[in-house]
Amino acid sequence: MSLIDVTCHLSNLVVMPQSIPIVFVVDDDISVREALELLIHNQGWQPVLFESARDFLARALTPAPSCLVLDVNLPDLSGLDLQRQMASGNSPLPIIFVTGYGDIPMSVQAMKAGAAEFLTKPFDDGAMIQAIEAALARSRASFEKDAVKENLRKRFASLSKREREVMALVVKGLMNKQVGGELDISEITVKAHRGRVMQKMHAITFVDLVNMAIKLGMTTSLKE
Repeated sequence: MSLIDVTCHLSNLVVMPQSIPIVFVVDDDISVREALELLIHNQGWQPVLFESARDFLARALTPAPSCLVLDVNLPDLSGLDLQRQMASGNSPLPIIFVTGYGDIPMSVQAMKAGAAEFLTKPFDDGAMIQAIEAALARSRASFEKDAVKENLRKRFASLSKREREVMALVVKGLMNKQVGGELDISEITVKAHRGRVMQKMHAITFVDLVNMAIKLGMTTSLKE
């Protein structure tokens, strides 16, 4: 691999901000909030506590891996209602439900709606730590996926109109001559545009470029 290839490969790596993971807690029982605050803090995570679901919804968004420990039975807006409201807003925040009055139908409903875990009070500290670790790993993976996609969007935005047209046809499998015919330009010009596309997108191989196009939602098949 050449030095240029190595540079391009390294530029494909997304550097994630080294933020402390955040664990949100929504529970109207102050003793539960205080116990979870200590537990979360001792694990090196950042606890952020709320007494009600509405207070949680009013929070500012935080660009860091995070999860939510949520009581099912809340006075203003129930945990399940909050889960539905978050789902309608496409929130990727993993939820760990806790309740002192849990039953099987309730837990099934929560898990079917995408909950990461459902624990009954009084919960075991080890089980809670394990649940939070799994939820944060899930959040981190989603965070990294979004960062990669945003990086690709910025690279694609740097392409000229003609370069985007060339890329759209190339990733469908058209040869340079065919692309030239579609755009009414010479094959040499197509090659030049294609080279700049590869450079600006930081694609080492054609397969890299196709994978990037797929992540961007571009059509990569002539049959589509």
